[in-house]
Amino acid sequence: MLTAGAAVAALLAPATAHAEEAGPGIPPLTDGQGRVLTLRGWNIEDKTHRGEQALSAITERHLRDLRAQGFDFARLLVFWDDLEPRPGQYSERYLRKVERVLDWAERQDVRVVLDAHQDVFGPAFGHRGIPEWATRTDGLPFTPHPDDWFAEYFEPAVQRAFTHLYEDDDLRRAQARMWRTLATRFAGHPAVLGYDLINEPMGEPRPGEDLPAAARRIERDQLTPMYNRLADAVRPADRDAWLFVEPTPVVGEGVPTGLGRVRDPRVVYAPHFYDTAMEAGADYDPGAGWIEAYERAVTAYPRRYGVPVVVGEWGPPDSSLPHMNRFYRDAMASLGRYASGWAGYVWCYGGGYCALDGTGAFRVNKELTVEPYAEAVAGTVRSAAYDTGAGGYRLVYRAAAHGSRLSVLSVPPGAWRIRAEGGADVVRRTAGRAWVRAAPGALVTVTVTRG
Repeated sequence: MLTAGAAVAALLAPATAHAEEAGPGIPPLTDGQGRVLTLRGWNIEDKTHRGEQALSAITERHLRDLRAQGFDFARLLVFWDDLEPRPGQYSERYLRKVERVLDWAERQDVRVVLDAHQDVFGPAFGHRGIPEWATRTDGLPFTPHPDDWFAEYFEPAVQRAFTHLYEDDDLRRAQARMWRTLATRFAGHPAVLGYDLINEPMGEPRPGEDLPAAARRIERDQLTPMYNRLADAVRPADRDAWLFVEPTPVVGEGVPTGLGRVRDPRVVYAPHFYDTAMEAGADYDPGAGWIEAYERAVTAYPRRYGVPVVVGEWGPPDSSLPHMNRFYRDAMASLGRYASGWAGYVWCYGGGYCALDGTGAFRVNKELTVEPYAEAVAGTVRSAAYDTGAGGYRLVYRAAAHGSRLSVLSVPPGAWRIRAEGGADVVRRTAGRAWVRAAPGALVTVTVTRG
């Protein structure tokens, strides 16, 4: 999760406006049956508890409430410092705790991506992520910034720690073994869709290098080789999972990534969607062109390398400001143009970033993330859109000639009418979902309207 640092705003050029229509040239995410997937969900986390209490803040209620609102996806934060508290000693207790959450997700029919999360590198700097034993600073200074923790990424000790993680052979091997351990344990779990290999990676600028140039170099020369190493570590254990790769957070300001090709057939580009000003508490400015600049920047990589996009985190800390209703509408429209899915930050019960208040009701404007959508389409999607004004969803697809004939729609709570035309029928409906069966090769139109 990206909280704004003043240093970021000072070093980045202003975003420019006028987005092009995204989507063409970006392949969809698919499941094992070849169906086109749409992931809509939220991050689920417990950053507070460690050791024996790790993940204790997450309960089955989180997954049950998530599914009840129509969401089919959770990005579960896991921490290397909990998994491997001492070099080579992996915590079986922690693996069982992760497995318990995955079991809940399976029971609620929620797909999960395991996210190897780090904030400001890890415990050596008062946060979570990379273990202290894998943190090397060469004695460089670190000054905490309690009022702006993201600014701590620009401390010399933190930047040097990233350099050692990327460049030191023994730390490279340790990170690969960590991922091999996770993949070996969870490869067969029905809830696991994939692995997010590192959250919001950062690095160390060179003297005289501005932040966008540094980000592109770090992504090209350090992150791309790291992702290839980790893909090689995961694949012997899990041949089917999608591998989610992130750029640096600088992409959130409309800076195209410098990532190169990750040599794996099942890669997902997984940027985050945060604006520096909004993270610092400012209201959304519809005229600033931030969403347009972000969309242009974030679609260049998947078009070039032919990979799907799933936005791993997004959402402002204060959703009650005057223009936030417009922000959520603009953001949902933008994400729908190019992304196979997204995970909001964060599914919890309280204030700040939490999606829900203490009673379990959506906090103001966050209910706008709830829409009908197609979770899985057995065919080729021609168009899919939700009209916020009319309150209706329309899906057009060419049904597959072979294989699965069932498509699945997510329908939010409330009264909705579902109609299938063009050689298709709604063959089953439950609270929150509908199944559509189509004749092979049929051109199908499905509409979902408020009833």
